Amino acid sequence: MLHRWLAHPLTRGLDLDDPRTTLLRKDILGQKRFLRRIYKEWYAEIASAIPVPAGKVLEVGSGAGFLSEYLSGLITSEVFPLPGIRCTLDATALPFADAALGAVVGTNVLHHLARPREFLVEAARCLRPRGVLAFVEPWVTPWSRFVYSKLHHEPFEPEAAEWELPASGPLSGANGALPWILFCRDRDQFEREFPSWEIRSIQPFMPFRYLLSGGISLRFSMPGWSFPLWTLFERRLSQWNRYNALFVKIVLQRTATAQ
Repeated sequence: MLHRWLAHPLTRGLDLDDPRTTLLRKDILGQKRFLRRIYKEWYAEIASAIPVPAGKVLEVGSGAGFLSEYLSGLITSEVFPLPGIRCTLDATALPFADAALGAVVGTNVLHHLARPREFLVEAARCLRPRGVLAFVEPWVTPWSRFVYSKLHHEPFEPEAAEWELPASGPLSGANGALPWILFCRDRDQFEREFPSWEIRSIQPFMPFRYLLSGGISLRFSMPGWSFPLWTLFERRLSQWNRYNALFVKIVLQRTATAQ
């Protein structure tokens, strides 16, 4: 009920799997200065994880974002055709040769993948040795459990028994807790199943600023001029990120020899 009342008027009631909804969200991202600065920070975090020289970098689920403005030669992709998207693809069947990529990256996309095992196998196949998989995703903390269950439209189910998602549309299907399930709750299982991947870093961060931006789907936003003040505030609280973070930066590295 609360989320419906706060929903952005441009996207309220629209089909999440309709490409027109993604285009509207791109417009919203362009209008919300506070939110746009958050995306810039996310992109800087992702760029910092990419090896140099990077080689070819694939962004999965480019959607309404603008990472291509920061990474020259980025291969943008989506599940449906959109203006400015270079490649329409299924993340579980990537159209690249073995070891053709230096990095696979994404923002808020991993938790939408219905078959994450298949994606992880494909990403490992396409990455060269020591290539990286870098994502910014939702995370599970005591604070995020409240926020994502009360103020967000997507399912958030830390107790889900399975990694796979129920059959649904490419964007409407989701479990915001999936990254935490894969790399925290079920980490031992992940490492047994995927010896080709090494978990290089898991960094929870950003407890408040995304919420204050209103995100893509909510109508309100703090003014852009206040961004540095809230950034300083969050940094002062960074020692408690494991209790209050809403997001996480996850970096996996393909082992030197695929197994």
